[in-house]
Amino acid sequence: MRTEDVLAAIATGLWRWDNASGTVTLDSEAARLLGLPAEPVVLPEVAVRSRFHPVDWNEINGIVNLAVAEGTLAEARLRIMDVDGRVLRTVRSRSKPMANRAPGGSTRTESGGTTDYELIGTIQEIAEPQPGTTAAHTPITGDWRRSREAFLLDAGRALAEARSTAEVLRVAASLSMPGFSPDGLAVFGVAGDRLSIIGHHGHDPGDEGPFSDMPLETNYPAAEVVRTGRAIYLPTPDDYKRRFPAAWPLAQRFDRVSWAFLPLIVAGRTMGAWMAAFKHPASFSPDERSVLTTVARMLAQALQRAVVAESERELTTGLQRSMMPQLGPEIPGMRIAARYVPTGGGLQVGGDWYDMIPLPSGRFALVIGDVQGHDVRAAGLMGQLRIAVRAYASEGHRPDAVLSRASRFLAGLCSSPESDPYGDDGGQDSDSDFQSPRFATCLYVECDPRTGMLEVARAGHPDPAIRMADGTVLMRPTAGGLPLGIVPDTDYPTTRFTLEPGETMMLCTDGLIETGGHDLDTGWARLRAVLESDAHERAYESAYDEQVPGAGATAAGHVAPPHLERLADLLVQAVHGPSSHHTTGPLADRREDDIAVVLLCRESADRGPGTALPHPARPVRRTVLTVAQVEPERIAGVRQQIRELLHDWADPDQVDSAVLMVSEMVTNVLTHTDGDALLVAEAVGALGARRLRVEVADGSDELPHKRQPGEMSSSGRGVLLMEMLADAWGVDPRGEGKSIWFELHEQSKTGADPVF
Repeated sequence: MRTEDVLAAIATGLWRWDNASGTVTLDSEAARLLGLPAEPVVLPEVAVRSRFHPVDWNEINGIVNLAVAEGTLAEARLRIMDVDGRVLRTVRSRSKPMANRAPGGSTRTESGGTTDYELIGTIQEIAEPQPGTTAAHTPITGDWRRSREAFLLDAGRALAEARSTAEVLRVAASLSMPGFSPDGLAVFGVAGDRLSIIGHHGHDPGDEGPFSDMPLETNYPAAEVVRTGRAIYLPTPDDYKRRFPAAWPLAQRFDRVSWAFLPLIVAGRTMGAWMAAFKHPASFSPDERSVLTTVARMLAQALQRAVVAESERELTTGLQRSMMPQLGPEIPGMRIAARYVPTGGGLQVGGDWYDMIPLPSGRFALVIGDVQGHDVRAAGLMGQLRIAVRAYASEGHRPDAVLSRASRFLAGLCSSPESDPYGDDGGQDSDSDFQSPRFATCLYVECDPRTGMLEVARAGHPDPAIRMADGTVLMRPTAGGLPLGIVPDTDYPTTRFTLEPGETMMLCTDGLIETGGHDLDTGWARLRAVLESDAHERAYESAYDEQVPGAGATAAGHVAPPHLERLADLLVQAVHGPSSHHTTGPLADRREDDIAVVLLCRESADRGPGTALPHPARPVRRTVLTVAQVEPERIAGVRQQIRELLHDWADPDQVDSAVLMVSEMVTNVLTHTDGDALLVAEAVGALGARRLRVEVADGSDELPHKRQPGEMSSSGRGVLLMEMLADAWGVDPRGEGKSIWFELHEQSKTGADPVF
């Protein structure tokens, strides 16, 4: 008797599905079960497909692909439909995929890379559902499928958000699969010819010992999975003992009864294996195997992303640490703190840098800079430029000469094809940004720790800010030149001023100012609020009162006082911390930028090293500015300095008066003399009873004269303004030149006689 006749007697048909030719061969019983005439027939795939419920057809595609990948049976329940969309019957299909062979014996593949195969198996009618029932009301496994799809969506989302191997393993351990949840998980990784556990769940610490390091040739399920790239399902302990007798004693003690070992494959490479163990029997039906296989694929991709991300973080962190200097040994009378924060996302090192350089004269230099861009080239140029600046400074050059040489160095570096390894000869795209010229901003400060004298040269960089002993913050305008690298031979004028005891200077890159949609004005206002706050003062005073040992270490060999460390942290948090979301700026551009910030504090002369800086009983605010004949535009900066100096003055009208008189005095020097104007402004006394004294000195011996300007005159009102607005004013002749001055008393009446 033929096989077909035997199977027909038990209502079982045979079919052969060849996906290479797109044909399906049915015997008479299989044709009958599909609602066709009961005779052998060869049909195109589309004709057979029309007899199945569309949901079931999509389902069987996934099951067949899984069976082809694993070399197992493809088993599914299928609803047979009539022409009216009603279910005729439900059949169970059991099929074995057979790979098609080319004439030479090799596996035949389609042009897209998919393996050709024949599906040979049986179709048998099962009892459910009853014929005549509408398809919409007969979901065979609808609830399970919906819960499975929801589970896979949640698992995929959670694994996609994991950013480290530890996070991936935590997500894998928390997965609760629909209908069957493993209570023991392990992830194995491959290193060379060794297999080891990189994470597990549901086991006690130390249980992984026997499996922590084993050769790939070991007779163990995970090792075989890695060797073959195919999953292994062990539904019962007998299956485990039969297939892996040597490993069974190790697995037996965990009291599991079913195991699934699946390969972790990414881009065709097996990177490890995943074990799911169950305390309750699991049959590993095709649907269950499909879920496990999908989770294994997502887990492999998540682990691969995590490994790549961790490698990138390790690389960029090492690069950042190698490029960021240590602050060096302690400097008597000075304390330094610094922070570097790379831009969010992407490469975690950019073009910002800072440095502290010991000089041959016994002084030291502070450098802060920002190379254009946030890419690998910006980081590379930053490293080269930092080394060049350090070399020029160590040779003993003055600040202006250091920046001039650095500008020439960067211009030559960017214009030389030989210096660019990513040019046309480097195999990169000729349109790449690696070929474009770059510039850099830089601020170089030479410091004398004994006197507090600072000599500043600036190349297109933001000016420093000075926080006085009483908490007042002033932007310190300095002379400057073009950014480095734009013009090879550029002069950089220098500015000198003294950092008084108890004062702190802040140097920063534009990322600290502009991140969060800020322009220069609103960005400085945000930082000013942090610098002027008293919170960090109270924190560092209490820390020193308690004599906390080792507080505030910023780098090997250098310890900053806690107040300076806290201030550095507060500045960064104002830009990147939770409060930054409430202080966004007026600009629509919210892109982040790298941040570098350096704080230099000069200790109070009457306190020991590293001790807190007391607020003076009578706070003194003092600023000194020079306005050159060739820089009349800096008069606006002078007016701003006076406003900042008097930011908490009781009478706003007096502030306006002071600004007006200062503007008039400096303008007169630039207009009526050939020299520069030197301004000294000092506010002395307790709040509410202070005295402001402003002096403007020049090199001319000619004294001011009181004039009677006409209604339409544009000059001649300086002396009249002084008489009307100042509490006291006068002119002091000097050996060379003169000094014109005025005083304002807080909350006092204006009007005074000149004093000569």
